Amino acid sequence: MDTIGVGLISVGWMGRLHSRAYRALPDHFPELGVRPRLVVAADPIPEARAQAVDRLGYERAVADWHEVLADPAVDVVSICSPNFLHREMAVAAAQAGKPFWIEKPMGRSADDSRAIHDAVQREGVITSVGFNYRHAPAIQRARELVRSGRLGRVTTVRGSFLADYSADPAAPLTWRFERERAGSGVLGDLLSHGLDLAQYLVGRIASVTALADTVITERPVPGAGIVDRSAAATGSLRAVENEDYAALLLRFDGGAVGTMDSSRVMHGPHAEYAIEVYGTRGSVRWDFQRMNELQVALDGQEASGYTTHHVGPGDGEFGRFQPGAGTAMGYDDLKTIEAAQFVASVRRGEQLAPSVADGLAAASVVEAAEASLADGAWHDVARVDGPLTADLATPVL
Repeated sequence: MDTIGVGLISVGWMGRLHSRAYRALPDHFPELGVRPRLVVAADPIPEARAQAVDRLGYERAVADWHEVLADPAVDVVSICSPNFLHREMAVAAAQAGKPFWIEKPMGRSADDSRAIHDAVQREGVITSVGFNYRHAPAIQRARELVRSGRLGRVTTVRGSFLADYSADPAAPLTWRFERERAGSGVLGDLLSHGLDLAQYLVGRIASVTALADTVITERPVPGAGIVDRSAAATGSLRAVENEDYAALLLRFDGGAVGTMDSSRVMHGPHAEYAIEVYGTRGSVRWDFQRMNELQVALDGQEASGYTTHHVGPGDGEFGRFQPGAGTAMGYDDLKTIEAAQFVASVRRGEQLAPSVADGLAAASVVEAAEASLADGAWHDVARVDGPLTADLATPVL
């Protein structure tokens, strides 16, 4: 079994998740013939560097991320830093000839995402973007039904990505609420997942109009130390600079229309990430909170209305993780599939994983939505040159 050297930039929750996904590859995807070697992790916080070595198993940890890109033992890089650092790091990785797996949104804006996309196109490196919900076996089954024509002509798409992670007004004002460091709010953070799913299932979004609202307009300034959602806050308040809620009307290239909304401050939904596709002969509905179920209604079914399809072997990569329907896969498993697609892409020299072009495609919809927020009009979505993987066949790993 060959080794592949892994470098990690930023040892937060997502960095730990990437690391566990790499380590799981020999177990779940043995035919890749790869055993990841966790070479070096970079983080400016000493406690995070210690965790990278002691808990995650990296051979060493450094403060400066440039050392990760300069290390000849590093074959692939995971970029798990905050949004405002993505552009510099991803462009540098491309220029260093290092294939990279980057979390979404790729940058604070479509301009950031274009800069990353253009650098990758110039340097010809393989990439992966963290659109993990694509890999849910229920989504794979839904895509087969949509793309095979089983639903008939697709007429309508509905998406709703609702969460409560910022519902507490006493939670500190982290970088996610600052326009300079985060860019948009829930548009880029959550709705980019929904936009990618819609385009993965149905096809390109051609134009949008949008509205948005900032529900919690001020938040307390965080105190000293690591600034995350659980950080202690001071008594002083500062303005939230981006949106808590956004809603879009959509027109697709194929003629379908749709709606999509998202919130980070809802009371009730924890991670209610749902998408529905309706056609002239049937429909499908999926909610991440019931990840292993797909609601299906098709002409010709014995009973009208929805039946519940419990995913099992034969749906996507389910059989690599569980032996039979009813035994659930989890979120971490989706990241393992993502890691496998990335590593397989690198090994074959072929873009199989969601690419930076796919990342730019989602960012371009957000860009058009933000233009609509400014003037209230419909805006066309900029076209993206490939390699887009949203319209390709699901790769066989």
